[in-house]
Amino acid sequence: METVQLGRTGVQVSPVCLGTMNFADRTPEEESTRILDRAIDAGINFIDTADFYGNFLDDGTGMGHTEERLGRYFASRGGRRRVVLATKFFAPTDRSDPNARGGSRRHVIQACEDSLRRLQTDVIDLYQMHRPDPNVPIDETLRALDDLIRAGKVRYIGGSGFPAWRAVEALWVSKELGLNRFVSEQAKYNLLRRDIEDDVVPMALKHEIAVLGYQPLGAGMLTGKYRRGADLPADSRFADATWSAFYRDSYLTDAALDLVDVLAEIASSKDCTVSQLALAWAIAQPGIASVINGPRTVEQLEDSLGALDVEWTEEDRTRIDAVAPGPIP
Repeated sequence: METVQLGRTGVQVSPVCLGTMNFADRTPEEESTRILDRAIDAGINFIDTADFYGNFLDDGTGMGHTEERLGRYFASRGGRRRVVLATKFFAPTDRSDPNARGGSRRHVIQACEDSLRRLQTDVIDLYQMHRPDPNVPIDETLRALDDLIRAGKVRYIGGSGFPAWRAVEALWVSKELGLNRFVSEQAKYNLLRRDIEDDVVPMALKHEIAVLGYQPLGAGMLTGKYRRGADLPADSRFADATWSAFYRDSYLTDAALDLVDVLAEIASSKDCTVSQLALAWAIAQPGIASVINGPRTVEQLEDSLGALDVEWTEEDRTRIDAVAPGPIP
């Protein structure tokens, strides 16, 4: 698999990053092990997780289970040095402790130590702030992250969910104080959510920040399994009462269904699946370094790998832009 440069760093990563949010929640450990084996065998060397993944919609007792699962995997399989391992901090990891969250120095240092322990590793390749913290000055967070880099516990740092102005603020503070700077930004990006093309992507291109697009398949909406007039698949997120408000209400719209109809026609002409077409589109967009795809099964991963073989034409782009327009210049 060809690799791409992670922003202004010298690190090379696969254009598809393996997301692990399903691990410990919707994917049994045996299946997640198969997914990891197949992904690494296929050449994916970039894995993304977060400290609160794992049963994070219940009472909080499962926080960190996904990191623990990854730690067990690498302890048993080896190969950790070949993988660019990314995790995130910010969300509450102990709902009984008001300080076990956010961007305070206290939490950043403790969260990193906890992630290192769960992941069974001595260094995190990319440590990302999952959300901006309006209650903590960004210099406090950046100083803590800089100390972690200098201590050899973190190699690079990045943001997630940062508006363009907050990302630039973080860059400015790092420059003013002589601190290590963000090298990446995770942002929601797919054919139904293109708003970052208006500000985040131009900012990232200007300042050499790697944009990591998550939800490239629109939480499953862009796989083609949801069609007008058809019942929701029983095992899908949109049919799950726990997830429906989180995803279905955002993505299951008439405009989205119109787009899926067009994607299905184009995919048929290319002899690929709708999900492969949607994923290939995201991979090919300017400024996108890697897209984070979180398969629930090995079969879903196999389908995603096929996106790397999809070829594009300007006619394809024009047709898709007509039903899924980006921001108006």
